[in-house]
Amino acid sequence: MADAEVATKAPENDAAEQSVFPGDTPAQEGATMGDHCVTDRPTPAGEPTGEISKIADVDVYITKPSDYPHSPSKLLFLLSSGTGIHSVNNQLQADKYASEGFLVVMPDQFAGDPAPSSATDPNAFQESNPSLLEQVKLRAAETAKSFMIDMWLARQTPDKVLPILHRVVEGAKEEFADAVANGEGIYAVGYCFGGKYVAILASELPDTVAWGQAIKDEEQGIMKTGPLIKAGAFAHGTLITKEDLEAIQVPISMACVENDQLFPDEVREAGRNYLEEKQIKHEINVYSGVPHGFAVIGEYEDAKIQEAQKEAFEQMVGWLKAH
Repeated sequence: MADAEVATKAPENDAAEQSVFPGDTPAQEGATMGDHCVTDRPTPAGEPTGEISKIADVDVYITKPSDYPHSPSKLLFLLSSGTGIHSVNNQLQADKYASEGFLVVMPDQFAGDPAPSSATDPNAFQESNPSLLEQVKLRAAETAKSFMIDMWLARQTPDKVLPILHRVVEGAKEEFADAVANGEGIYAVGYCFGGKYVAILASELPDTVAWGQAIKDEEQGIMKTGPLIKAGAFAHGTLITKEDLEAIQVPISMACVENDQLFPDEVREAGRNYLEEKQIKHEINVYSGVPHGFAVIGEYEDAKIQEAQKEAFEQMVGWLKAH
């Protein structure tokens, strides 16, 4: 891994999320989403092998091992970054897990509303020496995009996302009962935005909060629900709070970026302390010299980032297989 001082940072915006979780602390100061969370890197060679389908009337990308159902598989939820299920990069990411023996369901957690401009990384097409006019135009475009992402994030709240995930969980349990039984539960992996929701699915929460609804009063004996997964893993999560991590109840693996303002060290370390104190199995690896979003499939010229991307995938798929 590379040294911390050469770490790169993606452009960010200043959106803030209002949490439904009582007493929740801010996930981080300032930026909440990076450019790598809402745009794809150039797509590598290869064609997706899965298909868009529906579970519980929710659009999903489903990809299966080549020998399924003749050989047993385990059910894995993949919760993507803001680019969503129609991103070829995300589909190829899901296919990689399928090639490792998982039956992968990637739900449209944004209900047909992925992040604005979620196509390819615009930085890949910028001129090396833009004119002053082009610089002004670029700055104006960046400001407009930041505003659009802020507005998009305001729509992607737990009370919208969690009911979608619950519906797909219940539908997938029925449709792929063999894979659920073989794995003795459901597994989940997440990237960027999806990382927060892996943490939530790995948690035991008051029933209203688990469905994305705020608790209106402090009722005694309130019902709790979850965890909904057997084990989980996520890479460079965003919008994650200390409370998200301190509610986790199942084995969890995290691939983190050093000095990542989108998943600050103090939040990560608070989670580590909790998991150690509660003796919950966990693995937290911190990658230096890489940008937030590095673990999502996409082409990078930097060999150090390429190697870290490979290591992060091996970390997470290894964890899921072991648990």
